Amino acid sequence: MLLINIGYGNMLSATRVITIVAPEASPVKRIVQSARERHMLIDATCGRKTKSVIVTDSNHVVLSAISAETLAHRISGTDSDEEEENYEK
Repeated sequence: MLLINIGYGNMLSATRVITIVAPEASPVKRIVQSARERHMLIDATCGRKTKSVIVTDSNHVVLSAISAETLAHRISGTDSDEEEENYEK
């Protein structure tokens, strides 16, 4: 099982991820609100600004303070050390 760091020590199974999207679009905001109402929302931002929304195969919606592009690189295994250093700052 491959775990990816979604920010601030939080991990998620890469095999469970269906999609990673930016949170600005209205349809994504509706997905987040719906998940909140169904008690299926996991906020892994630790109080930071939400930069990506992850939808899993169990219909859980996970909020992350890491950008969708960075998470996609982490899942594909092409994440560089430079991105990790920027994340820590």
